Amino acid sequence: MQPSAGPDLPHTRTRPVHWIATAAALAAVVGGSALLQPADAVAKPPAGASAPARAADPQPRGGPDAEKADYPVDCGPERVEVVRKGSGDLDGDGREETVAVVRCTAGFGTPPNGIYVLAHAASGQGTPRIVETFLDPKEGMNVSDFAVRGRTVSATLLGYSSEDVPRCCPDQQRKVEWRWREGKFRLSALPVAGSV
Repeated sequence: MQPSAGPDLPHTRTRPVHWIATAAALAAVVGGSALLQPADAVAKPPAGASAPARAADPQPRGGPDAEKADYPVDCGPERVEVVRKGSGDLDGDGREETVAVVRCTAGFGTPPNGIYVLAHAASGQGTPRIVETFLDPKEGMNVSDFAVRGRTVSATLLGYSSEDVPRCCPDQQRKVEWRWREGKFRLSALPVAGSV
């Protein structure tokens, strides 16, 4: 059928009063259906539909447990032990990280230390993740004066000037700090005592 070439018929023209009347009628239908539902009516998913996903569990409070992490340290028949640790929200994301100082257990001697930053597992439960290595034990250093304050990790690194220096008695030391800046941890060495 072809459209008529003549003038519009009165019942085919829309006026504002028609839109107002239509909106009022729809509001009455929707409002009436809400009021007239049975008292025990509850919304249910269609048959075969899966239940809606629950909100993600909140992140755990406090830093990860340093004793539960798997450290990339080869101790042979010995085990890795955590000798110092501290927690804080180092990167400002609202979740605390843990910084752990570790070494291999030893009956005698002074095994080198490692310093690792741990974050919670992605699920919030399970083995903590190592997200940064501040000091690898392969560097042969030891750590003293370790602390986590706010977003700063500080330590004194003890080293050896040569292979001839006994492992019990480091003859070099340097105070250092790590801070989160511009999306990563930055290391800064503090001035050597008496150098300023």
